[in-house]
Amino acid sequence: MLFPGTCGDFCVYLLKRNDFVLFTRSGERFTERHGKDLADSNITEAYIRCDQEELYRQYAEHHLGKILSNDATPLKERAAIFHDTSVEIVRVAFEQRLPEALARTRNFQRIIEFVQETMQFLTTQESFRTIAQLVSHDYRTYSHCVHVFLYSAAILQTYNVDKETLIQAGIGAMLHDVGKTLISHDILSKTGALTLTERRIIKTHPLKGVSLCTALPLSQTACNCILFHHEKLDGSGYPSRITKEDIPLSVRAIAIADIYDAMTTNRPYSKAMNPFQVLRMMRDDMFHELDMEMFKRFVTILSGAKVV
Repeated sequence: MLFPGTCGDFCVYLLKRNDFVLFTRSGERFTERHGKDLADSNITEAYIRCDQEELYRQYAEHHLGKILSNDATPLKERAAIFHDTSVEIVRVAFEQRLPEALARTRNFQRIIEFVQETMQFLTTQESFRTIAQLVSHDYRTYSHCVHVFLYSAAILQTYNVDKETLIQAGIGAMLHDVGKTLISHDILSKTGALTLTERRIIKTHPLKGVSLCTALPLSQTACNCILFHHEKLDGSGYPSRITKEDIPLSVRAIAIADIYDAMTTNRPYSKAMNPFQVLRMMRDDMFHELDMEMFKRFVTILSGAKVV
């Protein structure tokens, strides 16, 4: 992904006759000529040094909008860049223990900018289908948040939702579990049944998440997604036990995406179930908790993506 007129702080190498040959130096500006040379040589892969991987990630993140909108790049490659970049951005924001509120806010701001840059890429069924094939079935909080973003965005696009609401709901989806970064790892990774006290601690993560984001310019839509994603239509959810129409549309979408992704991935206390089993359980056992009309739309989306 070398865009003319830009430059990266990394070296680029080509593999020729089983040896790596320098193609561009760190700081060298990429030109149309570079692209033509690669095309004329029928070269489709380039390499960077392992110690410069983070520099390349920063370059890719900075130019992500151009990458995803470039139809000349195969969709499969763009989907992989979208998935890898999003997971890395959330991982850094969630795993770095930064004592300074300003530094933490900077990492969260990267998530906001990522959603703003990528929402347009998710508007086609073909993009969703390609990215969905990359979803991992091993549960990690940061990858889970990316998957919930992907699924909930697809659901909300079937409604007459304006672009800004989609973006704000996407930000809320990416940050919906950020409060878990303040929960003990021993509790989150426990393989056996949780005690009553541990369950109570887990249930504090929506409030903790909102408190972590107080310095961010989040809309009410994004805050609602973080705070209310465990609410249920029958009032049995938490933290506020709100019901039915009081639960915003974007929150209902994230709730469905959250449950589906969690149950189709391997968690410390539960093995992944196949998508068909999960959807059947959601339909038969959770019909009083979830928006069933929205659930039907989600099933249609997954079927169209050939996930189920």
